[in-house]
Amino acid sequence: MPPPARFSSSTIADNMTDTAAPILELRNVTKSFGSVQALSDVDFDVQRGEIMALVGDNGAGKSTLVKCVAGTYVADSGEILFEGDPVTIHGPKDSARLGIEVVYQDLALCDNLDVVQNMYLGREVNRWQILDEHAMEQRTAETLKSLAVTTIRSIRQPVATLSGGQRQSVAVTKAVQWNSKLVILDEPTAALGVAQTEQVLALVRRLGEQGLAVVIISHNLHDIFETADRIAVLRLGRNVGVFDRRTTTQQTVVEAITAGVATKVAGIPATGSAA
Repeated sequence: MPPPARFSSSTIADNMTDTAAPILELRNVTKSFGSVQALSDVDFDVQRGEIMALVGDNGAGKSTLVKCVAGTYVADSGEILFEGDPVTIHGPKDSARLGIEVVYQDLALCDNLDVVQNMYLGREVNRWQILDEHAMEQRTAETLKSLAVTTIRSIRQPVATLSGGQRQSVAVTKAVQWNSKLVILDEPTAALGVAQTEQVLALVRRLGEQGLAVVIISHNLHDIFETADRIAVLRLGRNVGVFDRRTTTQQTVVEAITAGVATKVAGIPATGSAA
C-alpha cells in the first residue's frame, strides 16, 4: 500500500476542484427500517472549508444520515453528490475512496496499541515486507504538528495512557491523514472536561481553517456555537431548518429541535430553510 500524502493546507487545496458546488450534498434522501421512517426527503449540504453542525433530539435521524454518507446504510431513495458529481455509496470503502472519514463516538482506537500503530492500523507502510516504522513515525509526527496537537508526550505511548481529549485528537488526526476532504465527528466532546473540550474544539476549528469540510454532531449547543458556521436541524427524520450561527440564537435552535415544522412535506413544494 502506498504511503499517505502528508496533511497540509496546500495538499488539501491541490485536491479540491475549482467549483462552487458543495463538497457534499444530499437531495431528498429517505431511509426506513420496516415501518419506521428514519429519514424523509432530507436535504443536507456542506461547503468546502465549512464547519457544519447537525443537531436534533434523540431519534431525529442524525446517525442514520451520517451512516448513509459513511456507507454503513444505503439510502432507500434520494441522491448523494460529492464535489458536484452524483455518487453511489454502497459501503465504507466507497466513502473512504471519496475522501470521507467518520470519527464515531467510540473513536475505534485500540487501547493496547500506541499512537503510531493506531494511526496506521490496517494501512501499515511496508518496505520489502517489513514495517517501515521510521516512515510511519515521521508522518504521524508531521500530521500532529500540522494540526498543532502538542499535548501528546510521545507518539509511542499506548493510547490507554491518553486523556479523553488526547484520544479524540488522535482519532481526528487519523481521519485527516489520508487525504480526507470531509470529516464527520460524532459527539466529539461527549464525556470530556472543560479543558479537554476546548482542546478538541480548537482542533475542529483548525480543520476548517486548513480547508477541510467538517460535520459536527453534538447535543451541546455551546460547543456548536463555539465552532460551527451553519447549523442544520433534523426533527423526526425531517429538515426543520438551516441556521447561520452568526445571525441566530441558541433559543431559536432549541425551538427548532423541540417544535420545528418540517420545511418539506410530501406532495407540497418546499418552504425553504431558516436563515
